[in-house]
Amino acid sequence: MPVIIDGQTYYRTAEVYGRLGIARNTLYRWLQKGILGEIEFRDSRGWRLFTQDEIDKLSAAINRVTKTNRYTRNNSGNTLKSIKAK
Repeated sequence: MPVIIDGQTYYRTAEVYGRLGIARNTLYRWLQKGILGEIEFRDSRGWRLFTQDEIDKLSAAINRVTKTNRYTRNNSGNTLKSIKAK
Protein backbone atom coordinates (compact mmCIF):
# COMPACT_ATOMS: atom_id res chain seq x y z
CA MET A 1 0.00 0.00 0.00
CA PRO A 2 1.49 3.37 -0.99
CA VAL A 3 2.54 5.82 1.70
CA ILE A 4 1.70 9.52 1.47
CA ILE A 5 4.19 11.85 3.16
CA ASP A 6 3.85 15.63 2.84
CA GLY A 7 1.47 15.18 -0.08
CA GLN A 8 3.90 12.96 -2.06
CA THR A 9 3.03 9.32 -2.78
CA TYR A 10 5.79 6.80 -2.15
CA TYR A 11 5.94 3.06 -2.78
CA ARG A 12 7.78 0.45 -0.74
CA THR A 13 10.32 -1.95 -2.21
CA ALA A 14 7.96 -4.96 -2.39
CA GLU A 15 5.36 -2.87 -4.20
CA VAL A 16 7.92 -1.71 -6.75
CA TYR A 17 9.37 -5.08 -7.72
CA GLY A 18 5.89 -6.58 -7.72
CA ARG A 19 4.52 -3.89 -10.04
CA LEU A 20 7.50 -4.18 -12.36
CA GLY A 21 7.44 -7.97 -12.43
CA ILE A 22 11.08 -8.34 -11.45
CA ALA A 23 12.83 -10.17 -8.61
CA ARG A 24 13.73 -8.35 -5.41
CA ASN A 25 17.42 -9.15 -6.01
CA THR A 26 17.21 -7.59 -9.47
CA LEU A 27 15.86 -4.36 -8.01
CA TYR A 28 18.57 -4.30 -5.35
CA ARG A 29 21.28 -4.95 -7.96
CA TRP A 30 20.02 -2.06 -10.09
CA LEU A 31 19.98 0.22 -7.06
CA GLN A 32 23.58 -0.75 -6.25
CA LYS A 33 24.55 0.09 -9.84
CA GLY A 34 23.03 3.54 -9.37
CA ILE A 35 20.31 3.25 -12.01
CA LEU A 36 18.24 5.87 -10.15
CA GLY A 37 21.06 8.17 -9.14
CA GLU A 38 22.34 9.11 -5.72
CA ILE A 39 19.24 10.58 -4.10
CA GLU A 40 16.97 8.15 -2.33
CA PHE A 41 13.96 8.44 -0.08
CA ARG A 42 13.56 6.59 3.23
CA ASP A 43 10.88 6.54 5.90
CA SER A 44 11.47 6.93 9.65
CA ARG A 45 12.33 3.19 9.90
CA GLY A 46 14.99 3.50 7.21
CA TRP A 47 12.97 1.58 4.59
CA ARG A 48 13.59 2.60 0.99
CA LEU A 49 10.71 4.46 -0.67
CA PHE A 50 10.20 5.09 -4.37
CA THR A 51 8.36 7.85 -6.22
CA GLN A 52 6.25 7.20 -9.30
CA ASP A 53 8.96 8.91 -11.38
CA GLU A 54 11.53 6.40 -10.12
CA ILE A 55 9.20 3.51 -10.93
CA ASP A 56 8.76 4.93 -14.43
CA LYS A 57 12.57 5.11 -14.86
CA LEU A 58 12.90 1.49 -13.78
CA SER A 59 10.13 0.46 -16.16
CA ALA A 60 11.89 2.25 -19.01
CA ALA A 61 15.12 0.41 -18.12
CA ILE A 62 13.30 -2.91 -18.32
CA ASN A 63 11.96 -2.10 -21.76
CA ARG A 64 15.22 -0.70 -23.13
CA VAL A 65 16.73 -2.53 -26.06
CA THR A 66 20.51 -2.67 -26.09
CA LYS A 67 22.86 -3.32 -28.96
CA THR A 68 25.50 -5.96 -28.24
CA ASN A 69 28.43 -7.46 -30.07
CA ARG A 70 27.78 -10.89 -31.60
CA TYR A 71 31.15 -12.08 -30.38
CA THR A 72 32.48 -12.37 -26.86
CA ARG A 73 35.89 -13.22 -25.49
CA ASN A 74 36.63 -15.98 -23.04
CA ASN A 75 39.23 -15.68 -20.28
CA SER A 76 42.09 -16.74 -22.56
CA GLY A 77 41.32 -13.95 -25.03
CA ASN A 78 40.02 -16.26 -27.75
CA THR A 79 37.00 -15.03 -29.70
CA LEU A 80 33.90 -17.17 -29.33
CA LYS A 81 30.97 -16.96 -31.70
CA SER A 82 27.74 -16.37 -29.82
CA ILE A 83 25.11 -19.08 -29.78
CA LYS A 84 22.14 -18.28 -32.02
CA ALA A 85 18.63 -18.97 -30.82
CA LYS A 86 16.90 -21.76 -32.69
